[in-house]
Amino acid sequence: MDPTALIGIISHLAGAGTTPSCEDLRGFRAHEVTVLEAEMLDNVCRLEGVVTPVEGSRIGFHLMLPQAGQWNARLKMLGNGGYSSAIPLKGLEALSAAGYAAVATDTGHSGDDPNFVVGHPEALTDWASRAVHVTAGSAKAIVETYYGSPPEYSYFEGCSTGGHQAFSEVQRYPEDFDGVIAGAPGHNRIRLNAAFLNQFLVNRDPRQSEVAVLDQQSLRLLAKASLAVCDIDLSTPYIVDPLSCKFDPAVIACDDQGTGPNCLTPKQVEVARTMYGGTRDPDTNELIYPGWLPGSEAGGPVPDHFPGWSLYWADTAKGNVPARQSFWRFWVFGDPTWTWERADLGTDVAYALEMLGADVDATDTDISSFAEFGGKLLHYHGLADPVVSPRDSIAYHDAVTASLGESTADFYRLFLLPGVEHCQGGAGPADFSGQSVIEDWVERGIPPDLIDVTYDGGDGSPIERLTPYNNGD
Repeated sequence: MDPTALIGIISHLAGAGTTPSCEDLRGFRAHEVTVLEAEMLDNVCRLEGVVTPVEGSRIGFHLMLPQAGQWNARLKMLGNGGYSSAIPLKGLEALSAAGYAAVATDTGHSGDDPNFVVGHPEALTDWASRAVHVTAGSAKAIVETYYGSPPEYSYFEGCSTGGHQAFSEVQRYPEDFDGVIAGAPGHNRIRLNAAFLNQFLVNRDPRQSEVAVLDQQSLRLLAKASLAVCDIDLSTPYIVDPLSCKFDPAVIACDDQGTGPNCLTPKQVEVARTMYGGTRDPDTNELIYPGWLPGSEAGGPVPDHFPGWSLYWADTAKGNVPARQSFWRFWVFGDPTWTWERADLGTDVAYALEMLGADVDATDTDISSFAEFGGKLLHYHGLADPVVSPRDSIAYHDAVTASLGESTADFYRLFLLPGVEHCQGGAGPADFSGQSVIEDWVERGIPPDLIDVTYDGGDGSPIERLTPYNNGD
């Protein structure tokens, strides 16, 4: 899309030398952009539209524009979660109320199962990278027309898949955003899905695939045991440094009497060791994806029903099939009959990387173009994350540092949050003013040498004062 052409055509609606009203934008069409709805509500112009950059692609977006006198001259885009098309409307409303032009996309599909690519092959590219990019360009053009000037600064924030989107933007479209906040990024997507599949494979008896060897009660035992072993700072209810703890689940192995509700069988110990140790090629023993840390076993978004690791070790609706089965069926193999019995991690991961890696993953460590543009990347990850391994974030930061050297800290910093689960939650404090931090860095040249982290809903008092992770710390 040519933003200049878009601006000119929209401006024509309101007449030369004037800016359009919110209602002027309803029904607007130009190039690939169509505004479907435009409504002024609570002093905010709320737009719904679609972008169709190529045939077979239809990317929806919501854009909320405060009244001109309340706009802070900034655009902020929010990311998505999982494979879901859900747009974070409450987040957009909060941003627009605070003065930001706020935008988000449905990533080019409807639903939350990877099977959305069936019959819609362009939707894969939309989800992987294109939707955020073209939505950002469309939003900037509309913002410039509506206010008569472009945003002075543009920001992106997302966690999990939103973190994946953040990394993709930094790597593929380094001039889209001045500042990017990436939380717990699932950017190493193919290998992450291989780790979920491996959880299922090692934790099932092929003859009784619906029965987990390591069950949910065992996860709670592991969480209690790892806390007892690894929590060297008794002033906190969480493990401060799980990276340094060598926890062996054999400490709660059953004695010679057999099994019991408060101990693990030899098979359960073996499975738990695999979860901590990571996913490996069965033939070469090469690490495919790093393991999860002590303290991550039983928390997560739905601990009462699917604590910790159990959220992704099987499909939550059908316990006898792996999570993200559609990823392997429709994205990798294009075979709706594929089942986990046919899985071979060594060859399957290699094939998936060859077929999809360039499109789906966001693992390029050469982000020098983003640095040269002047962009700043604020990256965070909870150390009790049971979904995306914090070790993967550390590995990416280490690889970028190895590539770009000491200058990495000038534009990219990683913070590790003790006791924090996937994006939020957990026994540790997860709340910090990421937007204030990134604005200070981008707009005032003040780098985040530390961040104050508090409990969400608390009195705002700092619980942890964290310094950035550095290679070798």
